[in-house]
Amino acid sequence: MKTTKQEKKKQAIEYMTKLDIYEPYIEGFREDGKVCLFENFGGFWAYQEPELAQKIREIEAKHNCLVYAVTHEFTDFGECYDFLIVTDYPEEWRTLLRRDRSGFYVFAYVWNKDDEWCSEFGTIGVQSFGGGIRRCA
Repeated sequence: MKTTKQEKKKQAIEYMTKLDIYEPYIEGFREDGKVCLFENFGGFWAYQEPELAQKIREIEAKHNCLVYAVTHEFTDFGECYDFLIVTDYPEEWRTLLRRDRSGFYVFAYVWNKDDEWCSEFGTIGVQSFGGGIRRCA
């Protein structure tokens, strides 16, 4: 069963709340659809980076999903952006965010900016602290 953007947005806000994201970032997403980019727990609006804003639009259009947050890190295999998403299929939603003692596991599209071929969907580890998030695994 396919869903509307509003249904996906409601689910994304639930995930953001569970991740304990800073309330003004949740409000910006709720009111204006603004996505926050997080680097080492610190955040700013993704639209401030035109290339990143374009990539969000491309992912959402191509995969009919909704991006609700992005993390950014440099790894041994390249510069990566992790787009946390809500898929178009509500039967998957209960599996898109899980929590254990070490943090959260979220479903994301990982864009390897240095090597596009290495970009993929999958589950990543995320830690939450002080209203921000960062990838941890």
